[in-house]
Amino acid sequence: MRFIHLADVHLGMQPDIKRDWSQARSKEIWKTFENVINQCEEESVDLLLIAGDLFHKQPLLRELKEVNYLFKRLTKTHVVMMAGNHDYIGQTSNYINFPWAENVHMFEQEELATYYIEEINTRIYGLSYLTRDIAEAKYHQSVLLNPREISILLAHGGDEKNIPIDRKTIVRLGYTYVALGHIHKPTKFSNQMAYAGSLEPLDKTETGEHGYIQGDISRYGDEFHTDITFIPCSTRQYISLVIEVQPQMTQLEVMDMICEQIRSRGMNHIYSIVLEGARDVDVSFDVDEIVTLGYIVDVEDFTIPDYDFDELRIENRNNIIGMYIDKIRSLEYDDEVIDKALYLGVKALMKQNQR
Repeated sequence: MRFIHLADVHLGMQPDIKRDWSQARSKEIWKTFENVINQCEEESVDLLLIAGDLFHKQPLLRELKEVNYLFKRLTKTHVVMMAGNHDYIGQTSNYINFPWAENVHMFEQEELATYYIEEINTRIYGLSYLTRDIAEAKYHQSVLLNPREISILLAHGGDEKNIPIDRKTIVRLGYTYVALGHIHKPTKFSNQMAYAGSLEPLDKTETGEHGYIQGDISRYGDEFHTDITFIPCSTRQYISLVIEVQPQMTQLEVMDMICEQIRSRGMNHIYSIVLEGARDVDVSFDVDEIVTLGYIVDVEDFTIPDYDFDELRIENRNNIIGMYIDKIRSLEYDDEVIDKALYLGVKALMKQNQR
């Protein structure tokens, strides 16, 4: 039996809302989801598992119709899905009584239930969120009905507010595969359990590759064997780019270095720029100008002025700046700590003197 496991698609979300590309990113999330549906059809996938948060918030009726149309195009694939903490089934949710295509099953209750697909001898265990937060552990009890069936747990959670999950406990329950959602970083714990992660990265903290899990389950005698592979498929990645600044560098030189790094890593990706190191005391970097160099979501300037502390000490030997330098240098700390303390303290004292 071949399956695809995805989660945390967050259809309807607009990442990086204040940036020019935000609306395009929203469309890319939909397109990537459609691409995975097409992949199901092309590869004759038996089962598509969606482990919660298909939508970023309560889905609109027109959005459900669009998704259902995509599911209807599948001629070989059963779809089993659940609502997560973002798209939970509230009292006025459009999920309620929605007429899904014949090949689609959605869990609609908040207690574990099962759905059996006879043609692939597979029983899926799952539930849906009916409220935003569920602090109770829901997946830790033994509920397996038949050891001769492929058994899959569809689960969304893993923290205190969203169904705590003890992986060791769940492993002991004996599922053939546990399809996890809610944590946006793809994480394979074993061939029997994995977080698919978010299909597309949704903010600057979600660095690295994103995509879905593809798996195959085979039977050997009385036992089932599961093998899974992570498939990267996102349109873009968020990349944190650290630029090491030297004291002699100008604004234009730093910008050229950033452009070179972006070209080498990929112009389509979205970057967080971090400036580190030492800069000339007379130089300050124009962050707004750096943002214009590409898909740059933010710039953090952690550079420090390249003071000549020996010269400063001599010039200020009779005032608080010179006394501060002597005092810090007398402390028994690592050179890195001493240097940082000198930079930060002298900078503050010099600002104070300029008032």
